[in-house]
Amino acid sequence: MAREEVKVTVIREGKSGILGMGAEDAIVEVEPLPETRTDVARTAREVLEELLPLMDLEASVAEAQPFLDVEEEEVAPVALDIEGDDLGILIGRHGQTLSCLQYMVRLIVGHRTGVWAPITIDVEGYKKRRSQSLQDLALRVAEQVRTRRAPITLKPMPAYERRVIHQTLSGDPLVTTQSTGEGEYRRVVVLLRQKR
Repeated sequence: MAREEVKVTVIREGKSGILGMGAEDAIVEVEPLPETRTDVARTAREVLEELLPLMDLEASVAEAQPFLDVEEEEVAPVALDIEGDDLGILIGRHGQTLSCLQYMVRLIVGHRTGVWAPITIDVEGYKKRRSQSLQDLALRVAEQVRTRRAPITLKPMPAYERRVIHQTLSGDPLVTTQSTGEGEYRRVVVLLRQKR
């Protein structure tokens, strides 16, 4: 059972004692929270199904296979995918609208269930495809940097997209990455590692 699925109450604090003498173990009570992953997933789905018609969108919500959310840097136990026609408006520029929707759903679900659970929302697999295309881009650019022996600067990206580039190339022995610029003009530079 995960930490976020239980309530821990400390009944008696432990004591370390002196040189191990007089030490006492702590006594805690652990009880499962009534809201489980299934309940959170059901509530998140219900919230999305309530919100979509309010946005004048005809779409369905399906439970998805959990995946690494490039924005949140984690695999959320609850993953939902919105499917329908003309849902680009839900994604927004660089996925910003989708990020806001995901955050709102997390807040509403947390308020309704009393449990803060990571929830990932995708629109027709956009996040998965975007993550994969960023990884592919990072590998292609790294190969060009190795071949040309010159740094390459990518176009400006949101923080979570830059993070994918950094993570993808973090183990490369020949190239490294760094961010440059300010605000929405921040970009990744891929360059050869300095020899030590």
